Amino acid sequence: MRPLRYSINVTLDGCCDHREITPDEEMHRRAAESIGRADALLFGRVTYEMMEEAWRPPAPAGARPEWMEPFAATIDAAKKYVVSSTLEQVDWNAELLRGDLGEAVQRLKQEPGEGLFVGGVQLPLALAELGLIDEYEFVVHPRLVGHGPTLFAGLSRRVDLKLVSRLEYGSGAVAMRYEPRR
Repeated sequence: MRPLRYSINVTLDGCCDHREITPDEEMHRRAAESIGRADALLFGRVTYEMMEEAWRPPAPAGARPEWMEPFAATIDAAKKYVVSSTLEQVDWNAELLRGDLGEAVQRLKQEPGEGLFVGGVQLPLALAELGLIDEYEFVVHPRLVGHGPTLFAGLSRRVDLKLVSRLEYGSGAVAMRYEPRR
């Protein structure tokens, strides 16, 4: 069974608003490597639309530094599954997932491969509720912003995790990978 891996950037005070976090070249390189090892990406509608707006080619000239291009190419090429009850169709190498979320994701996990990668806020909350996330990665940035949104707000039960790796970036951000204690 291929694992479902979740990764997100967050500030020290728990904010996961992407506009408050500025990943650098080192983080983009590592994220591209992680995503490149996944068989597919799993997004909710909001994250899909945000990623499509930011990374779908062509980018306007000068829109981003050259060092972001490998990440952009990795995201662009990736197979994507989009969980949405409001979108009628998707493209950009994407497919809509309909029906029962737990059953749909369980089917994807049972396919052969290296793993699935999920990002965002609302979809991971639902997947955590269902016990479907096999690995959590939090890239904690040394910044306080004083507002949300925050992760897993409304989670109905505790999820105990064990640390499996830790990586410190030159920027002072720390990536911590956890697996659920089962």
